[in-house]
Amino acid sequence: MGLQERLRSGKFVVLGEFEPPKGADFSPLLRNADLIRGRIDAIVVPEMSNAVLKASSLGGCAFFQREGIESVFQLCPRDRNRLALQSDILSAAALGIKNIMVVPGQDITHGDHPRARAVYDLDLLGILEAINKLKNGRDLAGVELRGSVDFCVGTSIDTGAPGGLLTIEMEALKKKIELGAEFIVTNPVFDLHRLQEFTKRVDTGNIALIPTVLLLKSAGMARYIDHNIRGISVPKEMIRRIQKAPDKVKECTTIAAELIQGIKEMGLAGVLVSTVGWEDKLPQVLDLAKI
Repeated sequence: MGLQERLRSGKFVVLGEFEPPKGADFSPLLRNADLIRGRIDAIVVPEMSNAVLKASSLGGCAFFQREGIESVFQLCPRDRNRLALQSDILSAAALGIKNIMVVPGQDITHGDHPRARAVYDLDLLGILEAINKLKNGRDLAGVELRGSVDFCVGTSIDTGAPGGLLTIEMEALKKKIELGAEFIVTNPVFDLHRLQEFTKRVDTGNIALIPTVLLLKSAGMARYIDHNIRGISVPKEMIRRIQKAPDKVKECTTIAAELIQGIKEMGLAGVLVSTVGWEDKLPQVLDLAKI
């Protein structure tokens, strides 16, 4: 059963985020994917997250497709104009990739090529509109295609946007649903109470809400996120737990598993587990979460 079918049937889905390599050697990607083969529903391949040069999401998804592993292709408006975006969408469809996720992409000035020029020819809604038109057999210029595309479409949402910005996020969400989005992925969640409050604003009957669980690596990482990443807070008690734990890696995996269990108990559509280079720890997290 594919990701779209599981979402539509109401089954709890589990996604794993696997960063493509900074290089042409994809063998570690496959080794880690083989560890959880059959245990997760699809692998999300980020598109140069943090604006750091890596192999593309399309390349990573094509690699997984060849290995018989379902994946989620990420698109962001930062690096490509509407011609290149539509070209990649058509290529993904031709390669048999079934899922696509539209994300904003981080500010290019914070990456490893700060002199690169950002594009932003289309915004998120513009990319979703392009996908919608391509599904209907025409491109953004209205030209008829030789074969249309068909994807399970998702996007992202900032659950921690302050005040009026959250209202703007929710208004944009309505438009995203109208343009065919079937699932939304949140930024990393560490406080389930805050997540519960946010879910009251989302009609989960119209779209599948998939929170992100980020596997922490240390108390220092948790503190940095809490102090520096806008819209994300890490409870102080969680940071103290990691500080006091004799085995800090095990404590971090336990915390991730507890968050996954809590999200499942809330009746949400699924979870995205982001391991940030610790993909080999994902089986342990799934074991502890009893998934």
